[in-house]
Amino acid sequence: MTDPRAAILDLLAQRAAGATICPSEVARALSPEDWRSMMPSVHTAVDGLVRDGSVRLSWKGKPLATRAGPYRIGRFDDD
Repeated sequence: MTDPRAAILDLLAQRAAGATICPSEVARALSPEDWRSMMPSVHTAVDGLVRDGSVRLSWKGKPLATRAGPYRIGRFDDD
């Protein structure tokens, strides 16, 4: 898989309701050997998914309106 958007949604679909993923998990799924180079693409994909209302962001259980600093990605429809 090379599409960050698809990778985010796929990883979230594999998780239990309410579970979140780390952006670096997405990057590692896309390129295990060179995952750091994938981070800008992952961040861009996250921004688009947030705009579309497909995912939500949080940090330490608190919602984030936008990506800033460390964050976790969750399904928008999960509480």
